[in-house]
Amino acid sequence: MKMKNLEDLMHDQVRDIYDAERQLVKALPKMAEAASAQELKQAFEQHLKQTKGHVARLEEVFKHINHAAKGKTCKAMEGLVEEGAEIIGAKADPEVRDAGLIAAAQKVEHYEIAGYGTLCSWAEQLQLGEVKRLLAETLQEEKETDQLLTQLAEKQVNVQSAAR
Repeated sequence: MKMKNLEDLMHDQVRDIYDAERQLVKALPKMAEAASAQELKQAFEQHLKQTKGHVARLEEVFKHINHAAKGKTCKAMEGLVEEGAEIIGAKADPEVRDAGLIAAAQKVEHYEIAGYGTLCSWAEQLQLGEVKRLLAETLQEEKETDQLLTQLAEKQVNVQSAAR
């Protein structure tokens, strides 16, 4: 696909983040299963529900920009998911694995925050008000998930893994 303008670039990046979200729908149940702290399990399960909503919102975005909902392989998310899988498969004490899962999940959140932030800026530039609103809603949820993971790490998981 040749990108001639910001609209083309935005379509390309929406396809990328759409694939990223769909990869997460598959990865989050594995992370929840691997977590030992109940609060962390619940955070991953809650984020899975949100992520399914992110996929649906992106499908709405595709409608607003007059394109079919079709992803393109997000290689960055493939790498981040693989890092999470390595933590899941590592020989580690449960508390240490939980700390690693949080680190892997926060890398994902930061990637998504960067992507959605950029897309919001482009939607504003292109005067796509409803697209910006949809993307901003997801951006806010990604930021909230990142904050929740930080709280879990600082107040519970990191403390427990350091005490080992």
